[in-house]
Order: sequence, then C-alpha cells, then structure tokens
Amino acid sequence: MWIEERLAGISPVGHTPLGVDRQILVLAVPALGALVAEPLFVLVDSAVVGHLGTAPLAGLALASTILITVIGLCVFLAYATTAAVARRLGSGDRTGALQLGVDGMWLALGLGAVLAVGTWLAAPWLVGTLGASDEVATQAVTYLRWSAPGLPGMLLVLASTGALRGLLDTRTPLVVASLGALGNAILNILLVYGVGMGIAGSGLGTAVAQVAMGIALSVVVVRGARQVGAALRPAAGGILANARAGTPLLVRTLSLRLAILLTVVVATSLGPVPLAAHQVVSAVWGLAAFALDALAIAAQALVGHALGATDVPLVRALLRRTLQWGVGAGALLGLVLGGLAWLYVPLFTSSDSVQHTAAAALVVAGVTMPMAGWTFVLDGVLIGAGDGRFLAWAGIGTFLVYVPCALAVQHDDAGLTWLWAAFAGVFMLARAVTTGLRARGTRWMITGA
Repeated sequence: MWIEERLAGISPVGHTPLGVDRQILVLAVPALGALVAEPLFVLVDSAVVGHLGTAPLAGLALASTILITVIGLCVFLAYATTAAVARRLGSGDRTGALQLGVDGMWLALGLGAVLAVGTWLAAPWLVGTLGASDEVATQAVTYLRWSAPGLPGMLLVLASTGALRGLLDTRTPLVVASLGALGNAILNILLVYGVGMGIAGSGLGTAVAQVAMGIALSVVVVRGARQVGAALRPAAGGILANARAGTPLLVRTLSLRLAILLTVVVATSLGPVPLAAHQVVSAVWGLAAFALDALAIAAQALVGHALGATDVPLVRALLRRTLQWGVGAGALLGLVLGGLAWLYVPLFTSSDSVQHTAAAALVVAGVTMPMAGWTFVLDGVLIGAGDGRFLAWAGIGTFLVYVPCALAVQHDDAGLTWLWAAFAGVFMLARAVTTGLRARGTRWMITGA
C-alpha cells in the first residue's frame, strides 16, 4: 500500500539526538527544495516577459504582487492541514488523517474557484489601486485575468502539500514543484513567443502549470485515501472544521503581511535610494528565510505526529533540537548576509549609494538572523501543535508593537538601517518572546487525536 510504503521509510525512529536529527533532515531538505522551486514561477515569468518590453514587465510586477498576496494569505491551507493530518496519523488513525487531507483539498478547491472569479472580475480595480499608468495597467490586467484560472490549482497545491507533509512526505511535493517549474518555463516560452500571445501567454502558461501541479498532488493524496478507505466526497462538517482551524492561521499570516507592507511603505517614504536598497535586502532576507522555513515545516509535521501519539518526551526532544538547528542555521546565514554583504550586493546594483545603504541594512539583518531562526522554528512547532488561536493573538500584538517603531524611523542616511533594526530586531524579538514564553509552558501540548 502507498501509505504503508511512505511511512515505512520516514516514520519517527526514536528520541536520541541522532534519531531526531535524522527525522528533521529527512523532512527539511526536500521541503527546502520545494520552497525554492516555487519562486521560480515568478522568476521564469519575469525573464520571459522582460523581453517583451518595459510596460509588460512592469505590468507583471504589479500583477504578480497581487497574486502572491492572495496565495500567501491562503497558506493556512497548508499549515492547518499539516498539523491536523500529522496529529491524526500520530494517533494511529490513518483513515482519519487522509480524510482530513481530502476535506482540506475540497476547501482549497472551493476557495480557489471563488478567488479565481473574484480576481478576474476585480482585476481592473485591483491594478488601479496600485496607481499604474494606463499602458502598464493594461498589461497587468491581462496577466491577472489569464492567470486567475490557475488559483484553484495553486490552492490545491497548498492543501495537498499540507496533507503530504502531515503524512511525513516532503519528497513528493519537491518532485511535483520541480516538474511544475520546468513545465511553466516551457509553456511560457511556447505561448509568449511561439503562439504570439504576449503577456497573456505567460499568465496562461502559469495557470496551466499550477492546475497540473494541483491535479498531480491531489491524485497522490486521493490514491492514499482510497487505500485506507477514506471517503472522497466533500463532507460539510470536515470542510467547516478545516476552515475553523485555518482561520486563526489566516489572521496570523495577515499580521505578518501587514508588517511587511508597512515596511515597504516606510521604505518608499525614505526615497528612491533606500527603496531600491530595501528591495535588495528584502530579496536576500527572503532567500535565507526559505532555509528556516524548511526547518519550521519539519517541526510542524513531527510535533503534530508526536502529540497525536501522546509522546510528550519526543515533543520536548523535537522542540529542543529544532531550536538548536534553527539558531545554528540562522547564525550561519547571518554570517553570510552580514559578513559578505559588501561582496554580493554589487551583483544587484551598480549604484554606489544603493550598495552602501543595502550593505549597512544587511549587517543588521545578519546580526538578527539567529533570532529569526529561533522564531521561525517556534512558529512551526506551535502550528504543528494546532495552537493557531494563540498565534493569531500573538501576531496582532507583535504587529501593534512594530507599528510605532517603524513609523518612528527618521528620513536620513541611516533610515533604512533603522527600519531593518525595527523589522528584523524589534518585530522579530517580539515574536521570539511571545512564542518562546508559550513554548516554555505546556498549554500548547494537547495530546491525542
């Protein structure tokens, strides 16, 4: 049986440091590959559309910002499903675990359909709110409308990936994400240049690739569900349960997005040079965050599984080791971000002023990266424990702490450095403290299915 084969190779193997490390790496390494593969969609689209001219590329920038925001807010579909499926699997209820995965996919499909229609209809308004010129707005609306049909597929990818992570399988999402990125590149070139569709071809190619990925991952989950006798029909109770579990995580994600948006707004107010430098710092920070996110994903699945199995000593061992991995990885990444900033920043820009501004801010980001590793991992641990309600309130609280710090940044030569001190320092510190205090207690350690 498929589910038996998967579990035989990657089930937890003990409480020893070596055993725990093996569990973490077996899940985290493929998860990192899948996380890196996903941004290739935007990268490939940018490379292909960029040769069409300035207006299409600018239009793609606006449209992709809207799409990334929509999809990013729906990441709760993956997080909530991972935690629920892992917990049910740990309790020995494999049928129930797959049933939760199927229900999560139905929720994703329905929500994706609504968002696809809404995005298609509201495309002109959404683009208009960003203040683009008519030529750029036309390109952005075209891309949005042709790519909107891919939203149900992309949300299916989130939900089915969450189900597979909960089943301790991060390799299958890696394979599908890699093939999807390759298919997206081929379709983009074929439709944009071969068929002559322009930016519309890029949107359509991405949509087709996303739908294909969603179908591929859904087939894997459905096959497992059939093997253990889980129902495939949509169950209103299960779908509503998934929605209730995901709502707090939606609030938590929204608070993070608002913090990022506020950072961009303040960076914009500082002027063109700080804003350009902020884009460099943000891109590098985002790349480093993938490695820490991979550890958080491993923590989600393993902690949920251990709590379902009522194995509290293993939960503590996982908490301790994933935090050590997170802080260690953060320290290593911090040395690269801050210590080597003067070497790699020129790859992004030839402007001396932008280079100096970005490098100074990257030093601050590098110093705080170990704390970010601690924070990311604790987020994963508490998500895996199903502690979404706490994370929602903590997210709101930490955002409110960050707002006055960000708005207090002065418009001077060191403005961007102070802004990143506020974001990577104060905001991350607030998250580290709140999640750290929570993890010290036991209220989040609810065991059983």
